[in-house]
Amino acid sequence: MAERPDIRLTADEQTAFLRTNRKVALATLDKDGFPHVTAMNFVMRDGAFYMTSYGKAQKVVNIRRNSKAAIMVETGAAYADLKGVMVRGLCEIIESEEAVRQVFAWSAEARGEIYKRPAAASDSAPKRVVLKIVPQKTVTWDHSKLGGRY
Repeated sequence: MAERPDIRLTADEQTAFLRTNRKVALATLDKDGFPHVTAMNFVMRDGAFYMTSYGKAQKVVNIRRNSKAAIMVETGAAYADLKGVMVRGLCEIIESEEAVRQVFAWSAEARGEIYKRPAAASDSAPKRVVLKIVPQKTVTWDHSKLGGRY
């Protein structure tokens, strides 16, 4: 039997993939232990994933109860085109308006924009928290490396 090709992304491929794709599926655990999955935008800094959320959101309630979380970024429609990164780690909640604004600024920078603080009436930063996940386990895949063998 032929050995399966190594379909993992290299470090450079993973960096480029995560720079290009800014949306993750964030999985937390609800009070009954079931996965609660939500779509989130993220930005990476120093190897950690950062997101913001309203402090009263269900995902934040779940993280306060159990900090275990997973995120997945995946692209592709056909099996041969699937490419992704899945990360597991503990999610830290940072409750700081300054930290929220910093993540807003990093996100704008990642989009090639300059962050402009919104008008006070529409500014949501005081109601938000930062979610920070430092990867403990990372799994990557690029099915195009299978060369049609699947």
